[in-house]
Amino acid sequence: MWVSFTVFLLLSTSALAVSLDGFNEQELSMRQSIMQALNPFVDERKKLGTAPLITFEELYARLTPEQIAFLEEFRAVDPKTLAGSSRRLPLPAPADRFVRLDRQVVLRDGKPVLLDAQYLPEQAFSAYQRMMAAMERDLGRRLLVESGYRSPAYQLYLFLFYMPKHQQSVRETNRHVALPGCSEHGSPSHQAIDFITPEGINGEDRPEEFEELQEYGWLHARAHEFGFFLSYPRGGDSAFEPWHWHWELTPGGERSTFGTIRGTLQARRSERIRDYERLVS
Repeated sequence: MWVSFTVFLLLSTSALAVSLDGFNEQELSMRQSIMQALNPFVDERKKLGTAPLITFEELYARLTPEQIAFLEEFRAVDPKTLAGSSRRLPLPAPADRFVRLDRQVVLRDGKPVLLDAQYLPEQAFSAYQRMMAAMERDLGRRLLVESGYRSPAYQLYLFLFYMPKHQQSVRETNRHVALPGCSEHGSPSHQAIDFITPEGINGEDRPEEFEELQEYGWLHARAHEFGFFLSYPRGGDSAFEPWHWHWELTPGGERSTFGTIRGTLQARRSERIRDYERLVS
C-alpha cells in the first residue's frame, strides 16, 4: 500500500517523462542502480526456472520509491509514439494456467546445452504440440521454445537489460524488445513463441539463417492451421523476426477471422515464393 501511495505522490508532484531517444546522465545512473538492485534477484529466479513469472510486486519490493517511480515512467509510455510494437495487448488473467517446459536441449558450439525453463498457457501449449507433431510428420523435424510466456514485470526488466545494446534509446530498443503490456510474450490470448532448432539456430544474429530453414517454410505454409502467425515480417515497423510467431485466441476459444485470413495470405505468399524458386533453379 505504501509503495503505491508513494509512487502516486512522486508522479503527481513532478513532471516525469523518460527520454525516448537516448538517456541523459541522470537516467543512465538510475537505470544502472535499478539493474544492480534487480540482477541478483532475477539471476536467482533464472536458476529456479521461474524468472518468466516474476511479478511487479516482487520487482518493486527491492527498489526505492524513486526507482519505482522511474520504472512507472516506462509503463506510462504511449507505445503509439514509438516505432515497433504500437498497441496494448490483453494481460494475463488470474485464472490463466501455464505449462512448464523443461529438458529442452540445443547445441551451442557443438556442445549440448539445456535451455532455461519456459512457460506457455495451456491452450497455446496444446496448439504448439499439435503443430510440432504435424511438422515432424512432414519434415521429420521439430522446433523448440527458446522463449515463451514472459510476465509484464519480467518484460520490463528485459527492456532495461537490452537498452545498452540499442544506444540506451527507448525508441530504438522498442523495435527489438516490446514495452511491458505490449509484448505478445506476455499476453496468453496472443501468446508468442521464439523458436529455435535443436542445432541452436534461432536467427538472432542473422535472421536469414532462420529464414532459410525448411521449418520456416513449413510454418509459412501450415502454421495458420494451428492458430500461429508470423508477428514481424519484412518491411514492417519492427525488426524482421522470422523466429517469432504468435498464437491467437478469441474470447470464444476459436481463431479470429482476421487471423485465419492473414494465415491464408501468408500461405499463398509462401507458395508463390516456392513456385518462383522452382522456376529460377
